[in-house]
Amino acid sequence: MPAYHSTFNELPDTRQVGNLAVLPFRTRIRGPAPIGDPSQYDIIDETLDLFRANSLFRNFEIKGPADRTLIILILYVSDCLAKLGSQRATPSQIEAGKLLNTLSVDNFAIPGDATFPLNAHYAAPASRADSEYLRGYLTQARQELAARLAEKLYADGTGKPSKWWMSFQKRRFMNRSLGS
Repeated sequence: MPAYHSTFNELPDTRQVGNLAVLPFRTRIRGPAPIGDPSQYDIIDETLDLFRANSLFRNFEIKGPADRTLIILILYVSDCLAKLGSQRATPSQIEAGKLLNTLSVDNFAIPGDATFPLNAHYAAPASRADSEYLRGYLTQARQELAARLAEKLYADGTGKPSKWWMSFQKRRFMNRSLGS
């Protein structure tokens, strides 16, 4: 069974930085990302929908620039779950939101950096301005993803994270981690 790929691979006129797609998404967080239609499915929704299925795969064939964006976001979700799972006491929804927001704005490697774990599959940004734009875009995407993940984890109202999500905290998509 093949892995699930992004539905945004075939979008025309998608901006690319390096070979990573810069896709619009709906957000309340300020940043350089294009603003998406509030009623439309976006890359953040797709990441959360495909995370659990794709995290079971060791191999992933990249079929377009949106798949590269999806890979980075899936690896980030994996790091978020590992961060929550490493806490001594089970964090409440508010504490989890704070932890994940802190993780999202921490310094991280982007394609082209020496410490980025998937440099073989990504092209470096063409200029310093593109590099800064990509870092801003990914920071904004990580913040929005952290906020939506916290909502999903605590959606049942028990005050504890969903065991169906937390069971994936030790799984590594493509046997990789962003190292956050």
